[in-house]
Amino acid sequence: MGLAMSYLRLPPSLEGEQDPARIARLVFGTRDWRRRHPADRVLDVGGAWQALHYLITGDPWDGRPPESDVVCGGRLLTEEEGVLGVDVIYLAPARVEAAAGMLAETPFDALAERFDPAAMAAAEVQDADRMDAGVCERVLRPAYDGLTRLFSSAAADGQAVYKVMAPAGG
Repeated sequence: MGLAMSYLRLPPSLEGEQDPARIARLVFGTRDWRRRHPADRVLDVGGAWQALHYLITGDPWDGRPPESDVVCGGRLLTEEEGVLGVDVIYLAPARVEAAAGMLAETPFDALAERFDPAAMAAAEVQDADRMDAGVCERVLRPAYDGLTRLFSSAAADGQAVYKVMAPAGG
């Protein structure tokens, strides 16, 4: 079973709390956190997260900001293992703004040129060995469009983005 990623955009202060780690405990300490927030603030990209990172950066894990910030970049808030049962990565509003600009300026078609399931599988991108040519249009383009909208809205509202990694189906 692989990992799945979800995104949530939030203001930098929540219920009077400004510390991102404490905000993460407030928000992600319950299993139904997705239902507690408006749909336009939540985005699930499921197991496509690493393929998206690969298309954006050309690497399964690394890259330079702001490109790398869209998926893998940010500050890990869950250093204490098992506290929330998920990993939470925080991206501060300034970094959200830079990533939003990059997403808005980079059409998906430019990234789709990197889509090569064999090369992605060789780089150990999650689920690449099961991808067919249609995945690019069927899964990755809609996920990229969703990321572009979420980051654009978060940047316009001066918000942070919290990324949640959990076992797929969990």
